[in-house]
Amino acid sequence: MGSLSATHWLLIALVFVLLFGAKRLPDAARGLGRSLRIFKSEMQEMQTEGGKSAPAAGTPAASTPAPAELPSAQPTVNPAAQANPDLHKA
Repeated sequence: MGSLSATHWLLIALVFVLLFGAKRLPDAARGLGRSLRIFKSEMQEMQTEGGKSAPAAGTPAASTPAPAELPSAQPTVNPAAQANPDLHKA
């Protein structure tokens, strides 16, 4: 009574095809597979990060490099002067 027979699975598949269409189902399955792969890789990454020991509260954290210096501001050029330099000659 708790298991589904082959006819039940066939009926469920038919309902899915009728609801979503035959063209959307492969795309949906592909998207679901990609999502599961990403989820699995993120979970593995979290587990490997969890294995590393965090620095103790009294221990200073590793120094991070200072951010790169921002470039100095460049003088702006009037676009009209670039288009017609004869008008702006003194």
